[in-house]
Amino acid sequence: MESLGLLTICISAFISVFVLLSILALAMRLILVVFPVRAAETDAVVIAAITAAAGRVFPGTSVKSIEEEK
Repeated sequence: MESLGLLTICISAFISVFVLLSILALAMRLILVVFPVRAAETDAVVIAAITAAAGRVFPGTSVKSIEEEK
């Protein structure tokens, strides 16, 4: 008879965790709808670092444009 009580506790714990994670997923979805992700702008520090690294590897070069490949 104790195994039936243990099984009930395990099932209720599983259902509770599933419901809690579903609520958190909905809350995250709502936050993403209210506050959409903005496109990342290229930072001046990143441009300076890329220019310095290219100039160190290939002396006398200049960086004209930086594009991200996806």
